[in-house]
Amino acid sequence: MRQYGRMLVLAAVVLLVDQASKFWATSALSDGRTITVIPQLIRLRLLLNAGAAFSTGEGVTWVFTLTTAAAVAGILYVGRRLRSPAWTLVLGALLGGATSHLLDRLFRPPAFAQGHVVDFIDYGGLFVGNVADIAIVGGGAFLLLLNLRDVPLGGVPDKGRPSA
Repeated sequence: MRQYGRMLVLAAVVLLVDQASKFWATSALSDGRTITVIPQLIRLRLLLNAGAAFSTGEGVTWVFTLTTAAAVAGILYVGRRLRSPAWTLVLGALLGGATSHLLDRLFRPPAFAQGHVVDFIDYGGLFVGNVADIAIVGGGAFLLLLNLRDVPLGGVPDKGRPSA
């Protein structure tokens, strides 16, 4: 249970940082203001996203709400088996990011379970994201790496699995 607790702490940190940054963004950037951080690469501007990545699926926000709730429940369930510090980091980042997005979907306008996610980090005009997105993408990349390296969730190597 020790790794599970660490996963929850990391998830709480990601959630708090993401929600605090969204609070700042909605108050500082709601008038259409933009802030250039790195010219031609990163600027801050407010975007309320009804869809998923790249604003896809804007008409089915409720599907994202249900999917995110299922992901959060799945991570909480799987996380009980954690023994690996690396997997604790991955699942904590994913859980924090997903929970923060779920809170946006549930409690932000326009309606319960149909809320828009607050995005404000513009990556050179390619896409606009937030801190939770960084945690989710980073966690997903690290998850892929752990799977490719056969790092077990439970901390004990799977001896029945053939090596490549």
